[in-house]
Amino acid sequence: MPKRLLIAIDGPAGAGKSTVARMLAERLGYCYIDTGAMYRAVALLAIETGTSPDDVAALAKLAAEADMAFERHPTGNHLLLHGRDVTKDIRRPEVTRAASLVSVHPAVRSKLVARQRELGRAGGVVMEGRDIGTKVFPQADLKIFLDAPLEVRGGRRFHDLKGAGRKSPAEVLQEMAERDQRDRDRKQSPLVPAEDSVRIDSTRLSAEEVAEEILKLVKQKIAVGSRGSQVLE
Repeated sequence: MPKRLLIAIDGPAGAGKSTVARMLAERLGYCYIDTGAMYRAVALLAIETGTSPDDVAALAKLAAEADMAFERHPTGNHLLLHGRDVTKDIRRPEVTRAASLVSVHPAVRSKLVARQRELGRAGGVVMEGRDIGTKVFPQADLKIFLDAPLEVRGGRRFHDLKGAGRKSPAEVLQEMAERDQRDRDRKQSPLVPAEDSVRIDSTRLSAEEVAEEILKLVKQKIAVGSRGSQVLE
């Protein structure tokens, strides 16, 4: 049996990580883990319990006690929080904003990183986020850093939100720029490419094309690894 790899996909918001990671996991028969959803779940709990995004102790307690589980459905991964399906709830705009604030706290990140390591330890996993290849699994078999210019990513996010008529393009772009800054400037696990990551610019590539590029790397990794060698290191 070929080795089941641990694949880390990192990058900023709007680069296409979630879509690509889902496609890749489906084609490989791997488990897809959206670590951002875990931070969103903590943010949702904070909103529902009236916990301030600045109350680090309370947020860390929420993260430590949160009962989270991913379930595969025909429509994709669903996240259960204390047995409740919160897949749609965690995508609400207010939760997105809160998650960006909650995730900067080292105490929250340490709780969720420990859980993410448990989920990915056995391999056969595509895990995406912002610090998977640098912090969560620096020993990942394959590390991808998926990126695109801010204007491109902002345009994609606006397209996703346009149906709800919530924001103008300028508002979406501003929010994304602020989120980028928080992600890159936080003291623990800032958003940076791992030194041994393969960097892919998704500006002119569809999600399918990005997934195909990564699949080529996966096949190469499995083939060479089966001969006892290492590649992309």
